[in-house]
Amino acid sequence: QVQLVESGGGLVQAGGSLRLSCAASGRTFSSRAMGWFRQSPGKEREFVAGISWSGGSTAFADSVKGRFTISRDNAKNTVYLQMNSLKPEDTAVYYCAADVTLFSWPVPTGRSEYPYWGQGTQVTVSS
Repeated sequence: QVQLVESGGGLVQAGGSLRLSCAASGRTFSSRAMGWFRQSPGKEREFVAGISWSGGSTAFADSVKGRFTISRDNAKNTVYLQMNSLKPEDTAVYYCAADVTLFSWPVPTGRSEYPYWGQGTQVTVSS
């Protein structure tokens, strides 16, 4: 089992930055790809970014490429989402998720591939 707790959300002006953190419990964190998803009212939960178990490979949604980065610290069982140049359309609840498969390749981007979820953290970007 993997338990995930997100933090770092908040209110920021357009053009600003936030860094989200996701702390994981369990002994398999370093063996699992990790993803960040987001969901805004009335919309489906969508993939934002993912990182392989080793940190050597990443994937991003087109809408955040060049603005967001994802990283992980396996020694701390933590994955991060650095969000720069934030836009009002980035407003959503952001969720951290852990891959179902150990040592998977390539980085999974589908919601169904991530059975472990955190509770979410709200990010609000004002114009």
